[in-house]
Amino acid sequence: MNYKSSIRDEVVPSRKRLTLPPWLEVAKPRLIPLLLATTLGGMALTEEWPLSSPKLICTLGGGALAAAAAGALNCLWEMELDKRMTRTSKRALPAGKLSSETVFLAAVSCTLAASMLLVSGVNYLAAGLTLLGLFSYVILYTVILKPRTTKNIVFGGVAGAIPPLVGASAATGHVGLSGWWLFSLVMLWTPAHFWALAILLKDDYASVGIPMLPSVKGSVFTAKAISRYGWATVLMSIMGVFALPEGGLLYGIMLLPFNGRLLQLINELKKSPDDLSRAKSLFRWSILYMFGICLLLLISRTQLSVEFEEQSMQIFSSIVFLLSN
Repeated sequence: MNYKSSIRDEVVPSRKRLTLPPWLEVAKPRLIPLLLATTLGGMALTEEWPLSSPKLICTLGGGALAAAAAGALNCLWEMELDKRMTRTSKRALPAGKLSSETVFLAAVSCTLAASMLLVSGVNYLAAGLTLLGLFSYVILYTVILKPRTTKNIVFGGVAGAIPPLVGASAATGHVGLSGWWLFSLVMLWTPAHFWALAILLKDDYASVGIPMLPSVKGSVFTAKAISRYGWATVLMSIMGVFALPEGGLLYGIMLLPFNGRLLQLINELKKSPDDLSRAKSLFRWSILYMFGICLLLLISRTQLSVEFEEQSMQIFSSIVFLLSN
């Protein structure tokens, strides 16, 4: 195994190292936790946080089912493509472990279950936005954009950015400006996150004619694009200080090391775009970064954050008083 393959396998574990049951594999369960985390982030940005347990469970359960359906439909559409790629040829559908009919019925069942759960336990807007996310991933990204343009993830990233809107609508019945802020943040974060992985897999994509940015424009061009989107992500993340109903000060302080590390890794990749270990590090940190943002939003809505802001204001007032006398 050469160096590039070794680095790539560390990021995308092979089926020999991490085996999932075929029925679970097609649901792409590794993608679901982050989608649910951004859903929680959308909730935390509202005045109604925390939600009641039944509504919280229905929202997250419906989101997980819809994400599983989207993953299964994606696998169905790309089955022939997956057969031609070494990395994906042993997946459940290309390898014949599951039939297309079984996967399609499972996807439809998950979609119906998600819709029923969200309509009955949350509200129509949350259900509608969840279905919009599902279809934008399958139709907009997988079918239309992915095989046609290097900007596929830029516009197709809308699918992954919808969960914050679902969270906000589940909490309030509408999507406020704060929900749209987190939507925008995820949209800006997605290209930098995905292109770091695409650098590792550019040969695979090129072999089957998928126009991912690194495969078409090369690693140097991609690293520069990652830098632009990374800086945009950092600037947008700072706006969370104002998006939060309370706790913005604590969020802003805790955000600093997350942004510092993200920019450091982006700069390292920009210096050596063909260094796969740097692409790997950025890809991994970008996942932790978005989980971290959502965690910071949740922490910022706790009593600890309220007390921190009160004490900070008292200290600031004391300093101003001393300086004015």
